[in-house]
Amino acid sequence: MKFIIQGGKPLFGEVALAGAKNAVSKMMVASLLTDEPCVLENVPQIGEVAIITELLERIGSDIAIAGSTARIHTPSIKNSRVAELTRRNRIPILALGPLLARSGEAEVPVLGGDKIGARPVDIHLEALAKLGAQIEITKTSYRAWARNGLRGAEIELRFPSVGATENVILAAALAHGRTVLRNAALEPEITDLILMLQKMGAIIELSPPRTVTIEGVPRLRGVTHRIIPARNEAVSFACLAIATGGKILVKGAVQEHLITFLNTARRLGAEYEVTPDGIAFWRAGELRSVAVLTDVHPGFMTDWQQPFCVAMTQAAGVSVIHETIYENRFAYAHDLNEMGAKIRVSTECPEGTSCRFSGRGFYHAATVEGPAPLSSARLEVRDLRSGMVDVIAALVAGGVTEIDGADEIDRGYERIEERLADLGADIKRV
Repeated sequence: MKFIIQGGKPLFGEVALAGAKNAVSKMMVASLLTDEPCVLENVPQIGEVAIITELLERIGSDIAIAGSTARIHTPSIKNSRVAELTRRNRIPILALGPLLARSGEAEVPVLGGDKIGARPVDIHLEALAKLGAQIEITKTSYRAWARNGLRGAEIELRFPSVGATENVILAAALAHGRTVLRNAALEPEITDLILMLQKMGAIIELSPPRTVTIEGVPRLRGVTHRIIPARNEAVSFACLAIATGGKILVKGAVQEHLITFLNTARRLGAEYEVTPDGIAFWRAGELRSVAVLTDVHPGFMTDWQQPFCVAMTQAAGVSVIHETIYENRFAYAHDLNEMGAKIRVSTECPEGTSCRFSGRGFYHAATVEGPAPLSSARLEVRDLRSGMVDVIAALVAGGVTEIDGADEIDRGYERIEERLADLGADIKRV
């Protein structure tokens, strides 16, 4: 499956955000913590949801999805051992805690997802072990058991990992006693998960610095919860407006979720207006070079640097990206260089800086020289975020670009070609 895109013109109009990919899958897993029905609203129609639906149905959930509403009911755990799925992402490991809480044992497939780094799970597994789980790793799965139940513990993450934070919260919600998680990630999607669990009856508190305290409760009840808008989508559409020289109102965009991006976009020479419906983005004049450091929330999100790099290619001067979250997130630079960009990727931290990847041989920094006119190319999607970079670059470039592997983009973006066409894009799926 491929996209054929005729680019080279500004895009204008309005686009509504779908629910956050990075929230919906975790909330679907959270529904396993109760034997009562759960209703999730603003569910995006993406491949990620299909993967988690398969996992939950194998476990024993009854799932009905109509439009953007999902109804999930797991009255009993019929199968706590799910070693294989037809497709994989990195979410099934989060089911270990709920399965241990309700059945005392669990087995889930090894990680999949985007090819953006080693994605070590030792942080997850060490935390679960502190909660009382015994764990075995096989070539294809993670097995765990806690026949006497999980128990509260003092846990400090060596890095504020989003996945590990979510895993501890889900596992500790029904554990015996009190869990104190330090150096936790505090992304908006995690806060949204906590709000959902609170509504289900959990006792979870946040306190500085980066501390989450969970008091285990005997049971959780069903819930109706609306998923927050996708901030990654918001940034993708914002960068599309900035890079093409158009103007797009991103309906549903939440200023609080995008503070660091908004400041960086303004430094680039872009402008925005917060409205009752969302945030409108456009290019205020000539774009100018900026430096970006990716970091944990509330820093500049690692998922934002890829689409932002396309806008950087249109800025005068030399921009810098310093990636400190994942060690392998610049594969897309090859595609942009094929289209005429001038991007140089380095294993060295930018001058005067240092990070945990320093001296380890990872390509984790890039310079972007611009402005560079982009031209059409034949591309193949490398992963979800790189795929969206290809689409944005193709809409900026002159000529016709073909992008193979369009279905990978479907994993995170709902009906993307239809929504882009509504903004004036010439894009076809074949």
